[in-house]
Amino acid sequence: MPTTTAGRAPGLLGLASIAAIVVGAALILLLQFIPPTDAISPMRRTISEYALSANKWIFDAAVVLIAAASALLFTLHVLHRSLRAFSPAVVCGALWTVSLLVIVAFPKTDWAVGPSVGGMIHRYASVAGFLCLPVGLLLASRAVFARRTGWLWTARVLSLTSLAWFGVILTGVAVMLTGGGPWWTFVPLGLVERLMAVNELLAIATLAVPLLRSPE
Repeated sequence: MPTTTAGRAPGLLGLASIAAIVVGAALILLLQFIPPTDAISPMRRTISEYALSANKWIFDAAVVLIAAASALLFTLHVLHRSLRAFSPAVVCGALWTVSLLVIVAFPKTDWAVGPSVGGMIHRYASVAGFLCLPVGLLLASRAVFARRTGWLWTARVLSLTSLAWFGVILTGVAVMLTGGGPWWTFVPLGLVERLMAVNELLAIATLAVPLLRSPE
């Protein structure tokens, strides 16, 4: 039987989600090559530092694209009943998506000015997002990749390595609490955060894979 437009919709939306993630990642990468954000150290400064510059709108657009793609992917899996609407996996996915929007709404603290409530909200939202996505994907992986063992383990490995990158940062906090130096100097924080972000974008993109199959 010929494939209908409705039958192709999940695959097309899955492709659109991947495209949004790729464009979002490309925009953030672009910020490292155009002024004034090209002066920001990718080794020591966090990604959110871009939002304190005149290029804030590029950063915001990139994060909103990734949030929209994430929301769409989890929604599609709920509609296709591979995930239950209020399952822990979907709740984690929703928290990840909301945290991205909160990061846009509340830029990180500008330490040249001093601490702010918005900066604290930004920090907590960042922590929530970096934790919720890999946890949500781990919880969703068995249902989403039921017959795709290779992709099941790919999603799990990406989730676990995302948590491992976050664990490096937590180790820095633990070292500081036991008398060491500031946690943000324990490792090249900007590099670790960027590696963790790439890891998480690859992880969320795996949710599109089951949607790309040809309809029966």
